[in-house]
Amino acid sequence: MILVTGATGTIGSEVVRQLAARGEKVRALTRDPAAARVPSGVETAPGHHRDRSSVEAAMAGAEAAFLVGVFGPDDAEHDRGLVEAAKAAGVRRLVKLSAIGTGDPRYGLFGTWHRPGEEAVRASGLEWTVLRPSSFASNTLSWAEAVRVGAPAPNIMSDGEQGVVDPRDVSELAVAALLDGRHTGRTYTLTGPETLRPSEQATILGEVLGRPVRLQEPTPEQRRELLLASGLGEGYADSLAAAARFIEEGGNAVVTEDLPEALGRPARTYREWAEDHRPAFAPS
Repeated sequence: MILVTGATGTIGSEVVRQLAARGEKVRALTRDPAAARVPSGVETAPGHHRDRSSVEAAMAGAEAAFLVGVFGPDDAEHDRGLVEAAKAAGVRRLVKLSAIGTGDPRYGLFGTWHRPGEEAVRASGLEWTVLRPSSFASNTLSWAEAVRVGAPAPNIMSDGEQGVVDPRDVSELAVAALLDGRHTGRTYTLTGPETLRPSEQATILGEVLGRPVRLQEPTPEQRRELLLASGLGEGYADSLAAAARFIEEGGNAVVTEDLPEALGRPARTYREWAEDHRPAFAPS
């Protein structure tokens, strides 16, 4: 049995799908099992990473676990809790979803969010793999509503270059690490094959859609207000605003070979992602 936490999220849902397609036994941890759309044969367990008792119940009988425990700067305790619950339940192998730049002081507070969980995984005595993806190609889905009506799309995280990665590639490596001990003890920094600015992504997306995609570039002050308006707390908003400045200065212009070396094939490009997700941006 493989437990997938964050099972309805960007990476977790694809991990569930890929494991089920391989015929693996999968248990999906989700807040609302009745509403969760999971493949046939996948077991669901009610719970959330911040609810320790539900995590402990979901871990029972699992051999491996995919850990998604950080959604903001206040999740360190719960991230460690996932590892503690896994160890107590006798789970043998852990794959933790982290983030690029974890532990690097240049990333500011954002670089500290996943550090407690990474440290707990490495100190657990279990088989472990850490995945540190860069910016997801799917982040541009936040532009979809504006693109559908031809309005400028909000670009909250600055126009700096990033090694934009297809989340399907991240999920594929997560599945490989859950099933294959050859990835044990590895920390992978996962990027696409090139660095792209959001403005360059907009150009590519426009070419795929056959119509221009325009972006709205807020000032740093407007960016912080937009983050606060989205419901984030001040600490969360300030951390992301600082990360946006770092990205703007070129700090996340990183491309690695970790994905192609681990998967034995090239990483997908943003254009491939855009072509596969064209319907999400189509006019209603």
